[in-house]
Amino acid sequence: MATKAIPSTFRSWQCRSTAGGLENNLTLNNIPMLQPQPNQHLVRILAAGLNPADYRLSEIQLLHRLAFPKPASPGNDFAGYIVKPALDSTLKPGQLVFGCAGTNFMYGGAMSEYGIANVNTTVPIPTGLSIIHAACIPIAGLTAYQSILPHSKPGSRVLLNGGSGGVGSFGIQIAKSQERHVTVTCSTANVTHCESLGADEVIDYKTQNVLQTLKTSSYKYDLVVDYVGNDHSLFWEMDSYTTPDAKYVTVAASHHLSFIRFILATEYTPRWLSGAKRQHLLVFGKPESEVLVQISEWMVEGRVQAVVDSRWGFEELREAYRRSKTGRARGKIVVVVGVEGEDGM
Repeated sequence: MATKAIPSTFRSWQCRSTAGGLENNLTLNNIPMLQPQPNQHLVRILAAGLNPADYRLSEIQLLHRLAFPKPASPGNDFAGYIVKPALDSTLKPGQLVFGCAGTNFMYGGAMSEYGIANVNTTVPIPTGLSIIHAACIPIAGLTAYQSILPHSKPGSRVLLNGGSGGVGSFGIQIAKSQERHVTVTCSTANVTHCESLGADEVIDYKTQNVLQTLKTSSYKYDLVVDYVGNDHSLFWEMDSYTTPDAKYVTVAASHHLSFIRFILATEYTPRWLSGAKRQHLLVFGKPESEVLVQISEWMVEGRVQAVVDSRWGFEELREAYRRSKTGRARGKIVVVVGVEGEDGM
């Protein structure tokens, strides 16, 4: 792909506050062109994927004041092409790539026309994988992979609490591709969706009591992965439906006090004091280029597919975040940044 001359400025969505919601504070600004460090690529962003972490963490006001730059630009997941490769990189100008933008997942700057990306978080888009689908992978794919595969083995029975969102949709497929038996929870509207992705069993939380259904199951689970974080009894009572060595992995993040108390109790309180009967782990998707490559290869092979809830134009970012905040997105929400004729989409 031929690249254009590097402009002196570009457009980037930014905010200085998140009070009242990230989406209500975003403005589209013209800013000076980025100057990458020797270990960073300058990339033209063509598509960007939204993640709940973009706003859940930034809307914690104390965290925003202490940890976020002013202004801050949200977004982590990107797909695009190399404009200026990092020093000694094997990637070439014009080469299609995807990965994690910026140097911090809380404000990576992917919701911009240009971005920087570290060499260890940027990989080529393989032939046969679209730019839109590549933009769906990074945080959701990494989180799904890292929350399931290192903590289970082929034949393990895995429960995914929340199977229809971006991470859950990847989680079902990645687990099944690696020979796990998968049970998921979801709403009535998403039962068929989860089944179509390969779930062996689906618990409809609208019509079934999830905990009671698990307790009366004819078998025990080896791993529980919580992508929702709304029912802490699933952890405190997991000895009634899991094997003795089972682990409970929490992925969801929330600023609510009940969630913070739960994490403090499970992560930092001795078991004899907290009453926990199983090991608890807190997992955030961390950039691993080998995992990004593996997932993209599975997608080209047809073993895993990207589930796109909706596509939005670059100027529609605020509306895209409002869609994300409904909690009803089925799969990934993607913002198309590139212009027609440039991106090949």
